[in-house]
This record gives sequence, structure tokens and C-alpha cells, in this order.
Amino acid sequence: MSEPRQYWVAFSLVKGIGAVRFQALLNFFGDPQIAWGAPTEALRQAGLSEKVIENVVELRSAINLDQVWEQLEAKGITVLIQTDENYPRRLQELEQPPPVLYMLGELTSEDEWAVAVVGTRRVTAYGRQVAEDIAGTLARNGISVISGLARGIDSISHQAALHAGGRTIAVMGSGLDRIYPPENRRLAEQIAAHGALISDYPPGTPPEGSNFPPRNRLISGLSLAVVIVEAGQTSGALITAAFAADQGREVFAVPGNITSPGSKGTNRLIRDGAQPLLHPEQVLEALELTMVAEQRTARVLLPADAVEAQLFEALGREPLHIDEIRSRTDLPIEKVTATLALMELKGMVRQVGGMQYITLREEKEAYRDNDKIAS
Repeated sequence: MSEPRQYWVAFSLVKGIGAVRFQALLNFFGDPQIAWGAPTEALRQAGLSEKVIENVVELRSAINLDQVWEQLEAKGITVLIQTDENYPRRLQELEQPPPVLYMLGELTSEDEWAVAVVGTRRVTAYGRQVAEDIAGTLARNGISVISGLARGIDSISHQAALHAGGRTIAVMGSGLDRIYPPENRRLAEQIAAHGALISDYPPGTPPEGSNFPPRNRLISGLSLAVVIVEAGQTSGALITAAFAADQGREVFAVPGNITSPGSKGTNRLIRDGAQPLLHPEQVLEALELTMVAEQRTARVLLPADAVEAQLFEALGREPLHIDEIRSRTDLPIEKVTATLALMELKGMVRQVGGMQYITLREEKEAYRDNDKIAS
């Protein structure tokens, strides 16, 4: 079998190799397949420690990559690698995007509009009501709801989004075949049918405590904004809020009773600068998402002015760095970046990471067809 993705999967199975070390291997060898078959001295030159090299050597002698791939297919698990066109754009923009994502269900263009709703496992009646209101409102307005499938606020948010007929995405801190908590197995099936289950941990990975902070980074990374409903002073939801702030995402926190343990974390977030969320529609208003459904069905296919037209013609299906775009169009860099951002919102172009852009084939063909008719 010559499926290149299996070598990405192979390194995701090696203990001690994450995004940083995997990128170092790519930089050194240029290809995961070459890295997988490299001798120990070459792996050492690539910067791997003796322990990690030992893990690589032991694993590659113990597994059959064809069988691993067949097992993934048998379980219905899709593998997304960092170079895929459909790899989530917002994750691609992170400093260290996960090289491999495992997925049950599917991500669609609708999930470009996504908000995370997370919080404590020890939910109160107040927290339950607020989480249901927020997630339901987002879903009814065409916003995908992202959460972590945990007990409490996370599960309630997924359920409310499904009940409202919307899409929801669960980011897991375990392999996709290790649903945690186990009582959420049925919920996980519903999410996969109306959204996606995502993990950067390979199948078989147990839900260990150390897996969840990195999982929280992906929750915020996939989202336009993060809403913390209830959180104690040591809640993992506060880690998600911290990642969101670092990633430039909006952070909303639901204020609560100052004597309630479940509101101490959210009240502290508000004190430190998070936006107090006073009604669910506030998220839509702050992010200008009140017309998402209309935007999806009425995306502008034609350039609105000469600058958009110039950029549209300069781009193709092959990624082009923003410096090269500026050089080809002879436009000021600030004009290029601002216009590309607007065109991306319209669905005319897409950033594929590293400040590189492509045009979307269907939109460009429609533009040219219309241009021929007009002439």
C-alpha cells in the first residue's frame, strides 16, 4: 500500500512525538515516509532524543501500517493531515497545529462559523439553563457549537445544539474509540451524525488527565469565540479561556452568584477582562454573526471593486504567499491583507496556512463565466 497518510499516522502513534518534533522531522527529511524508515543516526541528527528514537524503532518493528490503516477505515475514522485542503483553517493558523486529526462525522464549510461553549462538570440548575439557551440560540442562527463531550456544561451544550437542529463538534481528549465519559456514547453517535467527533490522539488512547489541556487548545482554536458558562477556580474551562485569549479569540464569561463555587472562575475572568455575557444574542452581535444563514446562501461570487478583481485574477488553486500576491498586483500590502480578509469572509478565497492563499475554483469559474456573458 502506498497511502502517504499512513506515515503521518505512524508518527502520531509514537510516544514523545508531537507537533514540534514532527515538524522537525519534516524539516530534516522532507517527507514522513523517509523519516519513518530512517536509521537511528539520521533520527539523532534530526534532533530526536535517545528515548524517542527508541520509541520509533520499537514501534516500527511492531506494527503493520497497512493493518493500522485498514483498522481506521473499518471504524469509519477519517484521517486529516496538516497539508489537506479540508484541514480546519483556524487550526492551520495556530503556531503548532496538530499534524494529524482523527475524525468521525464530517466538517463542512458551515463550521467556519463556530463558537465553543464550555464549563464545569459540576453544573448547577442555573448553569444548565444558561448553557441550553446559549447553545440553542447559536445553533438556531447557523453557528456550529463546539465543546469537549465532558459531563456537565459540555454535554448540555452539545445536546442543546442538536435539539435546535444545529451542528455540533466534540473535541476529545482520547481516541475516538474510547468515548469518555462512557455514558455519552449515544450522544457521541448523535454528534458524529450531525457534526463531528475530533481528536488528535490516535484510536486506543485512554482519557488520561494530561490529554485534556492540549484538547482545550483545539477547542478554542477551532472557534471564533469561547463562552465559559460556569467554572470553578481550577476548572479546565479556564485553560480553554487562556488558550482562546492567546489565540486572539473572543472570550465571554457568564456572570454568576459571587458565593457560588461554580461561578468563581467566570467572575474572575470578567474581572480580568473577559466580556460578561448577559444574553445569548450578545455573542452573535459581538461577532457580527446575526446574518450567518443569509451569508451562507448569498455569498458574493463577483468582485465588488477593481482591487478584489485584481486579487481574484492573481490567485489560483496553487497556494500563493501574500508577499508574492503583493508583488504581482503592485498593491500596498495593507490593502492586500484587508481585501483578502474581506474576500475570505465572502467565500471567494481561502488562507491555507503560512499567509498563503488560494482562490476557490467554483467561484472563479462563475466569475469568468459572468464576465464572458457581460462582454
